[in-house]
Amino acid sequence: MASTTSAKHLELLLKGKTQFALIDVRDTGEYNSSHIPGSSLIPRKQLEFDISRSVPVASTPIVLCCDDGRRSSLAVETLKKLGYSETTALEGGINRWVTDGLPTEWGVNVPSKDFGEKVEVEYHVPEIEATDLQERIKRGDEMVILDTRTPEEYSRFCIPGGRSVPGGELALHITDITKDLSAAATVIINCAGRTRSIIGTRVLQRMGIKNILGLKNGTSGWVLAGYGLETGADRLTLENPSAEAVAAAEAYADKLTEEDGVRPIDVAGLRELQDGASTDTTYLVDVRSHEEYLAGHIPGFRWVPGGQAVQRTDEVAVVKNANVVFACDGKARATQTASFYRQLGIEHVFVLQGGTMAWQAAGEKLEQGNSVEEALGLATASAKSKPVSTKDADSMRPINTIFVDTSQDFARAHVPGSNWITRGWLELNIDRFAPDNSQPILVTCTDGQNSVFAAATLIDMGYSDVSVLQGGLRAWQADGLDVESGLTGVMAPPSDVLYSGPDRTYAEMMHYLRWETALGEKYA
Repeated sequence: MASTTSAKHLELLLKGKTQFALIDVRDTGEYNSSHIPGSSLIPRKQLEFDISRSVPVASTPIVLCCDDGRRSSLAVETLKKLGYSETTALEGGINRWVTDGLPTEWGVNVPSKDFGEKVEVEYHVPEIEATDLQERIKRGDEMVILDTRTPEEYSRFCIPGGRSVPGGELALHITDITKDLSAAATVIINCAGRTRSIIGTRVLQRMGIKNILGLKNGTSGWVLAGYGLETGADRLTLENPSAEAVAAAEAYADKLTEEDGVRPIDVAGLRELQDGASTDTTYLVDVRSHEEYLAGHIPGFRWVPGGQAVQRTDEVAVVKNANVVFACDGKARATQTASFYRQLGIEHVFVLQGGTMAWQAAGEKLEQGNSVEEALGLATASAKSKPVSTKDADSMRPINTIFVDTSQDFARAHVPGSNWITRGWLELNIDRFAPDNSQPILVTCTDGQNSVFAAATLIDMGYSDVSVLQGGLRAWQADGLDVESGLTGVMAPPSDVLYSGPDRTYAEMMHYLRWETALGEKYA
């Protein structure tokens, strides 16, 4: 029986100053519908993949929650097997929490979105309607449209003519971007919705840049106004900043350090925090571009570009009251990101002075490439499973085949005749598909990893003939084998995936934008 934490005790933890994590283990769609304020989302099927990065100190107290406590209790046992000994389940789940009259909220990355709306209201961040922007484009007004999302999001769809400048890069590059524009030119900032537009516009507003406007409701507002998006845009290149641009960004960083309480830390101070990292959670975050990170980063630092770090604070700093250290190549980009964390009320926020250059100057080496960590427990789960090749799996059909990744992955492609059952619900729903634990089961997923964990679970439950498709659907399709697409056999609308941007219906876009705007009403 899993250990539990009462709602009353969780309330005290959320108000306190101790380090702990509150993790909702339901699927994304369920979390979006309603969750406990302050909880971070890690779907149960992602725990082995994400927990070591999200909660780096295994002795950290963790409270897991779901709707009624069943899945969180199962997840407690999973984490305890992985060495997280101080893990408990919220007694009675979110259902009991609500019954006790305690609050919930809906949406994802709510702390960041709420903060964005607060910034817009309190600082009167200037904005422009989609219809007004379209008129200016038609007239040929002098302007530059800067998209503050990730390069991948930008390339998928953008405002026609816009160029990619991720939010964390704005302060460093804006001087060079605008140097050849006339005084009458306008700078337009946009994202897919609201938060990154507001935050980016606020950065430039605070730097003293003139004629700046955030596109109200971003690309969603543009689509709702009846205008088309550009796809496949490749205006991605950011040249190395000039000395003038760096000086302007560093002067802005000094202003933020003084006004927002960002705490500079030197290499010796960073080493001190690293020495205590076995007992005290410290998040080390490199906010530069991916190319810079790959070329060389400080060991132990994970890559989260600055704009995304602000957009997803509840994913970056899962453990409450932890230390957060930001680094770039100097101080400009790291300080810009850190200042927003301080404004969000996060207390222990540091910037490594001099960043990677200071690290090297101290005689330390940088790592190259991505830091890749194997999912916790993968080797143990693999030892239990029986892998089969695509050829052997094809010859085994018809066999009871299940697919354990998301419904979206299942809809894209699955082995013909497969049943979809997300791994988060596996123990609770498997008897619907395999009531006899002696019947053969082939477990599949997208890349062959989630299926290994699912197979190990089934074996522990007493299923005696369980096989895993090696390499998953990627290997199956690479070998030219037939697939089915669509939600074959799924009888109820899935709640595991949350769609965004133009993947939403018009009604969903409007509903989302109204919700996000309403977050700021309490600050008016």
